[in-house]
Amino acid sequence: MNANTVVDVRQIMPHDRHPLIFSTFAQLSGGQAMELVNDRDPLPLYQQFQARMPEGFGWDYLESGPAVWRVAITKRAASPSGCCGGCGGGGH
Repeated sequence: MNANTVVDVRQIMPHDRHPLIFSTFAQLSGGQAMELVNDRDPLPLYQQFQARMPEGFGWDYLESGPAVWRVAITKRAASPSGCCGGCGGGGH
């Protein structure tokens, strides 16, 4: 994981968190990861990733509370069709 790609959302307004996380994820190259730091379990975010790109990401808890959750979110490399799943699987 690239240690420079850390998104600490603890001081970000809740309605701004997911857009920030998804835009940061979109900037990653296949195989790169970002570290998410949150003050609660980001399970709803996981569910959004799963709905948008079920094969396009990896999710590994690095720390699981009770005060801080840290998750490595990895962008999977593009499939042979060229799709990484980051667009929601629309083939774009």
